[in-house]
Formats: sequence, structure tokens, C-alpha cells
Amino acid sequence: LPSPHCGPRQDTRARAVIVDLSPETMSALIRRIISTAKAPGAIGPYSQAVVVDRTMYISGQLGLDPATGQLVTGGTSQETKQALINMGEILKAAHCDYNHVIKTTVLLADINDFNCVNEVYKQYFKSNFPARAAYQVAALPRGGRVEIEAVAILGPIVNAPMEQKL
Repeated sequence: LPSPHCGPRQDTRARAVIVDLSPETMSALIRRIISTAKAPGAIGPYSQAVVVDRTMYISGQLGLDPATGQLVTGGTSQETKQALINMGEILKAAHCDYNHVIKTTVLLADINDFNCVNEVYKQYFKSNFPARAAYQVAALPRGGRVEIEAVAILGPIVNAPMEQKL
């Protein structure tokens, strides 16, 4: 009914929006496999990294020497350094760097190595730190002490100022 003050009354009931998510109506996304000989090859049926749209998913990197396929010596610090070097080579193969990483997951054979890993980690991630999770696991492949996986965004990234707190 018309309102004497505001004109016709509007129907404010919620309406269902039906979205057709069938494959025939969706645009295709391109999946690209990233591979480089400068990082160790996969030790199973997986890729070093996969890019879908502008998002790159980097498989967990151990502290393996790409030339020998063996873990580097020197303990957790050296394994962490090598894992991050390997990640860097994969990032380079996709034309980006550590600044493009938005999320990492660190797997540790011993959670007591957390601070040791942080000391090396902060040499590669210096500002605008990615989100991160760290877990102790029962065991890592090849007897490794640390494994690091990552998600990165390809292309230009602009860092906006932090939102004001409410």
C-alpha cells in the first residue's frame, strides 16, 4: 500500500538469488605447473608448485640439496636455510620472490626448534610478513627436521596501510 509520506511501500523481504554453478556456465581457469631444476624434484606424485589464476601453491620444501637430493648437513638451521633457498628458486621460476608469499606452513620434527627456524626465516621474510602456521609432526620425509610450504600471489602487489582498529 502507498504510504502517505514516502510514496509506494517497498517490499523488503529477502529474495533468494540462484547462482548456476554448473561447469557449463563457469569460465575456465588456467592451471600451470611450475618446475625448476634449481630446486629438488618432487619425491612423490606431486608438483613443486601449481599456479591457478594468480595464486601459486608451493609444495613443502625440505632442506634438500638440489644437486644431490640429500638433506644438507648442519642441523635445523641449515635445513631451514636450504628449504627457503629451494622455495626462492621456485618463486623465481614463476617470476616472483619472497615478497609475493602470503602464507606459509612450517612443519617441525621438534617444536623446540621453533626459535631456531625463526632466526633463519626472518632473513628471507623481512617485512609484510606472510601469515603462518607451525606444527610439530611425527616425522618428515627423508628424516628432515623442517619442511616449509607456501602460498604466493603472482603479479604486482600493493601493500595498503593497516586498517584502523575499531
